[in-house]
Amino acid sequence: MKPKSVAVVGAAETTKMGKIPDVSVLGLHADAALNAMKDAGLKPSDIDGVATAGVSPVELAQYLGITPTYADGTSVGGCSFMLHVRHAAAAINEGLCKTVLITHGESGRSRVGAGGFGRNATSLMGQFEMPYGVTSPPTMFTIPVLRYMKTYGVTEEDLAMVAVVQREWAARNPRASFKDPITVDDVLNSPMIAWPFRMLMCCLVTDGGGALILTSADRAKDFPNKPVYVLGTGESVETPMVSQMEDFNSSKAFRVSGKKAFEEAGIKHADVDHLMIYDAFAHLPLYGLEDLGFVKPGEAKDFVRERNTAIGGKLPMNTNGGGLSYMHSGMYGMYALMESVRQMRGTAAAQVDGAKISVCQGVGGMFAAAGTVIFGNEA
Repeated sequence: MKPKSVAVVGAAETTKMGKIPDVSVLGLHADAALNAMKDAGLKPSDIDGVATAGVSPVELAQYLGITPTYADGTSVGGCSFMLHVRHAAAAINEGLCKTVLITHGESGRSRVGAGGFGRNATSLMGQFEMPYGVTSPPTMFTIPVLRYMKTYGVTEEDLAMVAVVQREWAARNPRASFKDPITVDDVLNSPMIAWPFRMLMCCLVTDGGGALILTSADRAKDFPNKPVYVLGTGESVETPMVSQMEDFNSSKAFRVSGKKAFEEAGIKHADVDHLMIYDAFAHLPLYGLEDLGFVKPGEAKDFVRERNTAIGGKLPMNTNGGGLSYMHSGMYGMYALMESVRQMRGTAAAQVDGAKISVCQGVGGMFAAAGTVIFGNEA
């Protein structure tokens, strides 16, 4: 796509966040969608494109009273929404539609109308991983992270530092689930979940959702809020089985999607003012920093320890508190996108002064898929 040809003109999360026992999954999608439409000054009849994961775009469109000319039900895990942004931008540029609504809603904690995390016994995972005890995200992600730690000398303290820094950001965010300060010792003394992951290295389990509205840049200035332009996008997939990654020290999907997005945006790493990296577990920001090319392999642990990603650092990262302290209903990608948009609008709770370019990186499954979106706030 041509950089800055498409912009985000509506963005909002669900009215409540955290624990919402009286709203279904579809209801969370609808709540976020209506909030985003209000933010953009639009009605359902103004929307002609829908994209979503977790529910069917057919179900979403019918529920909201939308008759779309473009529908996208791509579902590759938590980064699905990054791919939706990419696909929506392409659809708008091709004239398939004019205004696309992207929604997320998940009852991760209350489980109101939510499905389970299950794998059919005949699936690849069911046949070749689950019989050996690899049954849930904490046990899946240990496979690459243990090799990564051994290769680069990453310690438990290094993983804990990721959680500590992100809690510092969360303390500035009124909507964050957890805001109380934590130390490295607090993280290391929290209950063991699956070696090396302690509880405070693992994502939250919450209810909530969010929605974005995209349109062409030539229409973007007609909306109430400051447009946020899509500069570059990328996507890729690798394997449904974490045990079959090409290299446990690096995500091929991250590398491919990130490279594509940077090339499309025509920017250098030094141009980036703000970074969001999907952090379902504490190791993911380390992989993201390296695979996106911000630091060399093995250097991410030192980059975080030296507080480069912290408040006042040269590359503020996960400024909403991330999936470890802000929100994580199961598919976190939408919340990362929302924070990038807020930073580019200048409305974030922990606003980075003068930020003009934000990179948002998502993961799907256990390094199964990746999506990258680069935003800017200058036309």
